[in-house]
Amino acid sequence: MENYTYQFFILTFSTDQKNKPLLSLFFILVYLIGVLANSATITVVYRDRHLHTPMYLFISNLSLVDIFYTTTTVPKLVHMLLSSNYTISFTQCFIQMYFFSHVVTTEDLLLFMMAYDRYVAICNPLHYHNMLSKKNCFLFMVVVWATGFVNSFSLTLTTSNVPLCYSNTVTQFFCEFKAFAKISCPNVGFQLFTYMEAVIFGFVPFLCSILSYIKVIIVILHIKSNDGRKKAFSTCSSHLIVLTMFYGTWMSVYIMPPLVDPRVFELTLSILYSTITPMLNPLIYSVRNKDINNALRKLVRCKDRGRQI
Repeated sequence: MENYTYQFFILTFSTDQKNKPLLSLFFILVYLIGVLANSATITVVYRDRHLHTPMYLFISNLSLVDIFYTTTTVPKLVHMLLSSNYTISFTQCFIQMYFFSHVVTTEDLLLFMMAYDRYVAICNPLHYHNMLSKKNCFLFMVVVWATGFVNSFSLTLTTSNVPLCYSNTVTQFFCEFKAFAKISCPNVGFQLFTYMEAVIFGFVPFLCSILSYIKVIIVILHIKSNDGRKKAFSTCSSHLIVLTMFYGTWMSVYIMPPLVDPRVFELTLSILYSTITPMLNPLIYSVRNKDINNALRKLVRCKDRGRQI
């Protein structure tokens, strides 16, 4: 890293000092709501045996990823806002980058697995239990999390060894891969690496998910009964909303055309996909999913009965 080895300056939000406590409170609330909602989803799926199916296994893993998502960024951001200390050490920065890259990669692959689950359930229902058996689902989850580990390790290691020529200021509210690509010295190998990252762990999972849902929608449209179409589509609608929210904001940040002053735009979208979306995901699934709603009500009733006894 040559001249910028020891610490970096995080360029967060241009706001008055008096507004920082209010902004900090906002992020604290978003973080707490997200952690509580995702924890509730994991608990409900774990406690209710009727939810021990591939779809809910993927949903509970997504909730776990979303907890890590906000935990890697929000606490440090709140600390910087309240302390007005926007510096971060080399070690802290790349540890944050590692964990954030890990959860981003894992979520990308998880969203594809969830799309694949709906594809098999609707397009090949007779083979569903064989193709998504407990053993296969366990292997899928091991591969997804292990791929996140390997990719984040290689990404962080590569980025940490790229010389910086322009500045030690990270134009983002956390240590993020794209922000370092902007301040690194011109390097053909590193540019090729960034494109490969975007294609392999961004565009390819997204394209596979879209193709899966195109096939699913074609099959749904051929269902003769209205009730059958509604039931089939209702099992996909929650995931389609989550998929659209995640990739819509993520791709806007990473594949958007150059702007005169893109920082505010990038910060806004980064907040959406790294803090707001993980908070909304469990709410979307609980509101639109009758099984999770019923399981949550049962859990609440059991707790109420336990208190009365």
